[in-house]
Amino acid sequence: MQEFSIFDYQFSTFEVFGAVIGLFYIVSEYRADRWFWPLSLLMSAFYTVIDFTNGIYANGAICVYNFLMSFYGLLVWRGAIHKRKRDHGGERQISSCPPRYWWQITVLVVLLSALLTWLLGFFNQASYTLSSGRTIDLSLLDGISSALTIVGMLMLAHKWWQQWFCWMLVEPLMITIFILTGNYASAVLYVVFEVFCILGVIRWRKEAQQVEEN
Repeated sequence: MQEFSIFDYQFSTFEVFGAVIGLFYIVSEYRADRWFWPLSLLMSAFYTVIDFTNGIYANGAICVYNFLMSFYGLLVWRGAIHKRKRDHGGERQISSCPPRYWWQITVLVVLLSALLTWLLGFFNQASYTLSSGRTIDLSLLDGISSALTIVGMLMLAHKWWQQWFCWMLVEPLMITIFILTGNYASAVLYVVFEVFCILGVIRWRKEAQQVEEN
């Protein structure tokens, strides 16, 4: 992959192209429009390559999961399965996660975080050697971010506005991982993602309340 530098930071053209796709992805998610899931498929494919190339194995596997979940989410949003109240265009409307699921979601995140962190540490698949020669262990960050992503994608597929909270926690972890592994374009992209998470909570919560009132 062709590389170039900006202020002594190395960027690959492949990673920058993936980051551009990511910008369209997050804007589409914020707007909850029909192009979101096709963009999710494309972005997941790009970051599968980026993560596995840089040794971020848990998140690389999660990108494969995201790729498959994108097909499921597309069907749910279009009303093909789990039919619920839809708008005039036939799309599933934004709603609130039922309170009975919250304890299950919390337990699932904790258990998955512990399991994935242990697996990465056990197989030594989350160690990264810095340019200085020092080796760091990213198993905890990789495990927690992967667990949150698994749960966040499930909530996103059901179009629950609270899904944004998962991403609000994921983004700082991924920013740290990408900076440590030298993927600066991705780190910048995830800073933008964090801003959209805050905006997304506000917009999606408002729309969910309007749907409930109607």
